[in-house]
Amino acid sequence: MSQPAAESWTIRKVLDWTRGHFEKHEVDAPRLTAELLLAALLEVERVKLYMDLERPLSKEELAAYRALIQRRLGGEPTQYLIGAKEFYGRRFLVDPRVLIPRSETELLVEAALRALPKDAASRVLDLCTGSGCIAVSIAAERPQASVWATDLMPGALEVAKANAARHQVDARVSFFEGDLFGAAPADAKFDLIVSNPPYVKRGDLPGLQKEVQKEPVAALDGGADGLEVIRRIVDAALPRLKAGGLLALEIGDEQGAALNELLVRAGYHGVRIEKDLARHDRLAFGAAAKDS
Repeated sequence: MSQPAAESWTIRKVLDWTRGHFEKHEVDAPRLTAELLLAALLEVERVKLYMDLERPLSKEELAAYRALIQRRLGGEPTQYLIGAKEFYGRRFLVDPRVLIPRSETELLVEAALRALPKDAASRVLDLCTGSGCIAVSIAAERPQASVWATDLMPGALEVAKANAARHQVDARVSFFEGDLFGAAPADAKFDLIVSNPPYVKRGDLPGLQKEVQKEPVAALDGGADGLEVIRRIVDAALPRLKAGGLLALEIGDEQGAALNELLVRAGYHGVRIEKDLARHDRLAFGAAAKDS
């Protein structure tokens, strides 16, 4: 993309060339990635690209697009390059301070929403909130819910607060900086405690895709067995639940049996493990006893 005159490089030609270049270098979703990067650069929706395929790019636009291509080939995730990720029907701001939201986590949001009344007040705690995608999605879908969210990293909380404001739920989502429950008021109890905690085994981190290795290690590293943070949540959550309240966790794809044992041993009721669409262990649930 360097020899012909800049005016000969239309949106159509640039997208076709970039798709082929990404295919050659085995970039995931090469056409989609090319479109996302160009749409972000031009500050338009992807559909607008197809309404203006013959528009030539300026020298400055081409130079900026080349830079994005090189950064993507260097392993930077597309979502960080464009600064956003779609999640549960909403566009969330993301950058290297936060984990990129995954489609599997949408299953956790769906489970949380099933546990919360649509027409009554409730209190929710989101641990390890990161981008705030879980907390903000719950608040947006349950207007009577009061959501509290904690994270150890101040940078992550800045992103989460921006997302709460972006989706106009900042009045109902309170953010606390600190380590798990230690960041929230000690006497608060919740109808639902939800978390997508770090659950990757520390020894597996070097083998992750290079794009995943660009994400914050603290949001991935679950200790030697992947259960270090999860175990702390399970041990501490039960006294923080209201009677009948639910703990809902995203887990690793081989952690179901371990979570079932942890939750039962800790005294939770109605313990269950749910799988994702690929039939991998993905969610773990345990409830506090209901009032007799």
